Amino acid sequence: MELTITRYLYGCYKNKYRMAGLVLCEPTELYNILNQVTKLSRLTEPNYLCLLDVRSKQEYDESHVITARRVKKKENEYLIPESVDLECVKYCVVYDNNTSTLEIILREQDEDDNSDDSRQELVPGAAVECGRALAQLTHHPVCILKGGYECFSAMYHFFRTQKIIWMPQELDAFQPYPAEIMPGKIYLGNFRQACDPKIQKDLKIKAHVNISMETGPFFINDDDNLLHIKIEDSLEANIFPFLRHLCHFLEIHLQLGSVILVFSTLGISRSCAAILAFLIHWNEQTLKKSWAFVKKCKNNMRPNRSLVAQLSEWEKVILGDFVTDILDPLY
Repeated sequence: MELTITRYLYGCYKNKYRMAGLVLCEPTELYNILNQVTKLSRLTEPNYLCLLDVRSKQEYDESHVITARRVKKKENEYLIPESVDLECVKYCVVYDNNTSTLEIILREQDEDDNSDDSRQELVPGAAVECGRALAQLTHHPVCILKGGYECFSAMYHFFRTQKIIWMPQELDAFQPYPAEIMPGKIYLGNFRQACDPKIQKDLKIKAHVNISMETGPFFINDDDNLLHIKIEDSLEANIFPFLRHLCHFLEIHLQLGSVILVFSTLGISRSCAAILAFLIHWNEQTLKKSWAFVKKCKNNMRPNRSLVAQLSEWEKVILGDFVTDILDPLY
């Protein structure tokens, strides 16, 4: 069953400023949304993500982003699946072929074949047109995928599928990929992901930073491409003495164009602390700003209190003073 979206904004396409309900979503943002986890993938949560494809049926059937539903159009009205409760959805993401702006496209149309005169018509991209209608039904801004399917599928070909119906047990079994910190450069994950050869191949991983007591199957005895910082997952763990070497290792591989996976056992505490330390160093920015960025990329990030205190000391080393108040309950 499908539901017709009433055209709330009749005639408002001429006003490009009425777009408070729409935001552009970078491909890396959708990638990270698809890969969030609690105990299971967050895709198992019915009100987590509504991913909508507004391309033609032929294009959708050929391939689409995993879990995406096709939005049909009837008499210039978009139809969405009745099972979708847009009021409760955390993320509503819409994509077409290649929309890259929220601006309305200016299209020239000839008035007749024998006239040099032409008139201009304001035309929103398909994703924007659909998104503007959906924005009237959601509590959160509707995300328009920047670059559309063409860009996303080129960057993340392994998330293309022809599968239309996903059973709950299939979503339960879905194995998320590592979070993307720097697009195509640095990923943040757990030990299981670091041992998965398909993930290494799909993300083109060329180096590992292992912050755990476990030994992975890749880059064994390869000091150029493996940095193994052996610390326990405990309040006694001391990562501070390794931070300069960690940042130097990551910098070298970024300069070489290598893709790096940073991981710990669960990918929640030690590896996140390492990424935070690198961002403080690389961007010369506060722990607070780095924390907010990584939290957006990986929602279940949670360095332990001892590591947070060490990150505060690292912030002082890089910026010359304690800037972030780590007594804030956020940390």
